[in-house]
Amino acid sequence: MKTNQCDIGLIGLAVMGENLVLNMESKGFTVAVFNRTTAVTEKFAANRAQGKNIQPTRTMEEFVGALSRPRKAMIMVKAGPPVDAVITQLVPLLEKGDVIIDGGNSLFTDTQRRGTELEAQGIHFVGCGVSGGEEGALKGPSLMPGGSRESWEIIAPIFRRIAAVVDGEPCCRYMGPDGAGHYVKMVHNGIEYGDMQLICEAYAILSSVLGLTSEELANMFTEWNRGDLDSYLIDITAQIFRKHDPETGKPMVDVILDEAGQKGTGIWTLQSAIQRSVVISTINAAVEARVISSRKEERVKASEILPQPEVEKFTGKRDELITAVRDALYASKIVSYAQGMELLGAASIEFKWNLNFGDIATIWRGGCIIRAKFLNRIVEAYARDRGLKNLLLDPYFTGIIAKTQHNWRIAVATAVLQGVAVPAFSASLGYFDSYRQARLPSNLLQAQRDFFGAHTYERVDKPGVFHTEWMEPEKHPTGEPAAPKPVSRAGE
Repeated sequence: MKTNQCDIGLIGLAVMGENLVLNMESKGFTVAVFNRTTAVTEKFAANRAQGKNIQPTRTMEEFVGALSRPRKAMIMVKAGPPVDAVITQLVPLLEKGDVIIDGGNSLFTDTQRRGTELEAQGIHFVGCGVSGGEEGALKGPSLMPGGSRESWEIIAPIFRRIAAVVDGEPCCRYMGPDGAGHYVKMVHNGIEYGDMQLICEAYAILSSVLGLTSEELANMFTEWNRGDLDSYLIDITAQIFRKHDPETGKPMVDVILDEAGQKGTGIWTLQSAIQRSVVISTINAAVEARVISSRKEERVKASEILPQPEVEKFTGKRDELITAVRDALYASKIVSYAQGMELLGAASIEFKWNLNFGDIATIWRGGCIIRAKFLNRIVEAYARDRGLKNLLLDPYFTGIIAKTQHNWRIAVATAVLQGVAVPAFSASLGYFDSYRQARLPSNLLQAQRDFFGAHTYERVDKPGVFHTEWMEPEKHPTGEPAAPKPVSRAGE
């Protein structure tokens, strides 16, 4: 293959990188590849890339020289300093108008910084969220590109072709300026944490309380996947329950250690939500569940010391509890997405991204880990009202909650009484109960703050900011306690 002939180049030949390259080549594009360890490049060239329109390169200079102008170089390396290191190597070899694409799970603030620095040098930069795992990368991922509109237009013909397609629509739309794409991917990953934890809690109730076997669970999840819960995660869960360990013959899920890992995007989502004063309690519970699961040895010791609940054998109707758990899973899922969309909205306003929530839900329908039939309803909700404050307020989702609310409470209450931990179910229900109440007990909280710190409060019956002398109120000549004093608001 001649130099300057490749449509795009990719740096970083781990599994995701390799699969994206093969995806691009299968869609008719010629691809240059480079990996820091030349042996990795050689192995890829000799095996999966053999006979394809893929040009292996051994140096960064050779890599850049293989690209047609404007050059398009995609980076698929570990987030953080490795991305900066690759950019530092690339920039001296590029020209104005070339494009660098970061397809890793970079923190959005890093993407904002890199974009500012590169655009100042005349080099375009796109921070693109890529979701779908190994299979998605190969067959069609969900792509969430962010950067200048001009940058996006240069790479759009390639990225639209390699994305997953649902109802004739590629799961790839321009998200917005600077860090918008990576921010959307970060929230996607947070929602993914929530979805997975909610499914795990459904499993916990059904296996612990009802004693369902892995075969029964597989059949049940398969059935659920034919209805409103139709999704990639429900589908693979059914497949997981069907798998048996070849060594022991036991269900595979039963021989896997109950310690969950994480790569950081869930924690980033929590940090961002706190900074924007947005409640994402379902995602928070999911992240914390992974954290406490990692303390396996400590939990084993605690199980031998701490008192267990006095649990009576479940005497209710089996099918009714299964239905209750399914409804709790669906209702909690709606809450999780509502919280995620609210966080996206807060960031969109702060950073002036003008995110289109209908577009986001559209590209999440295929290719990505959270793909689900349910996302069509979210697309429709934002089509009805683009300025929708909360998904729960959409008539369709309000109706679903109305139908599932009773069973949702039964599932959570049953788990609590049986001593089964369901932090994400409980957090979702707690959020719903807080959001639907016109009056919360925060009036007492404000009184407490004013008592110990003179932080002031507002009243329900008249405007203004007030403070009360709680310990020794001054007396009027009549002997009555002094009225609360209007004051300027004090800081926390």
